[in-house]
Amino acid sequence: MSQKEIDLIQQVDAAKLTPDKHIETKYGLGTIRNLSSGCKTLLNIIKHPDKVVNVEECGPNVLRILFTMDNIKIYMSRPTLFDIPDDAKIRFNDSDIVIGGRGYNAWWSNEYERREADDL
Repeated sequence: MSQKEIDLIQQVDAAKLTPDKHIETKYGLGTIRNLSSGCKTLLNIIKHPDKVVNVEECGPNVLRILFTMDNIKIYMSRPTLFDIPDDAKIRFNDSDIVIGGRGYNAWWSNEYERREADDL
């Protein structure tokens, strides 16, 4: 693990990488499998920035980190309990670019109207 990854598992799960390469969480000593779903998802995004990664299981702590990252590819349905930073640039489907929570919500409003008009 890189230092960045070690710092992230500490930030997200309060976990530590031991000298013998185990993961120590509040539940005890284990492996990377013992990290939260959100933490493992974040590590996958860092390791594979060219892949689209589903972030449906990520909590607000991980979503806050994701929306500060550049050039990542994620899949998510519309989150309801998360504030998107005002300066976050979000690209939908490799075409539409919006800025911040207002742009995000406006895009979704238009998307719902489009789906209704197309009987989807």
